[in-house]
Amino acid sequence: MDKLEEDLVAWSNEISQYTFPRWKELPDFDLYMDQVLNLIERYLAIFKVSDQKHIITSSMINNYVKLGLIPPPVKKRYTKKHLAYLIAISILKQVVTISEVKEGILYQASISGIREAYDLFCTEQEYALRAVASHIQQKDRKPLLPDSTDNTTFIVRTATIAVATKIVTEKLLFLAETQKHDEKKK
Repeated sequence: MDKLEEDLVAWSNEISQYTFPRWKELPDFDLYMDQVLNLIERYLAIFKVSDQKHIITSSMINNYVKLGLIPPPVKKRYTKKHLAYLIAISILKQVVTISEVKEGILYQASISGIREAYDLFCTEQEYALRAVASHIQQKDRKPLLPDSTDNTTFIVRTATIAVATKIVTEKLLFLAETQKHDEKKK
């Protein structure tokens, strides 16, 4: 196994063990903007696969409020609901447009409510990451689209698979470029 494969397998071990904070694990107290930014950066660090500086910025959050993707903060404070929306938006915007993210969130929330929709998103994204990791590791391969997929989970399931395959592609390209750069230095 060459260095690139070793690095990719090591990273796939990380993503296969990653877990999102569920609704009940999100803070029950209101947060200011800088606290929201720090929490989301920490929660989603695994999704930074290159030299990307920030996953989310205050400007992005302000734009999401203006676009109606998230409710406005109350007295500059953000709730658990804001965090759930921002986590999902930060991940999904990588593969679909902002308007499609909004439609998808509204659709899934209409089926099961925001709490259940958020927890479903977390479960599905974790599954997609583990499935992709199992293919990288070439052991106990999980199907990318399980047979249990039905109409109520199809949209979130396919979107999370798209995210997982996208970040693997980005990581592979980043590792290849890093290896190429390191070889030139030698």
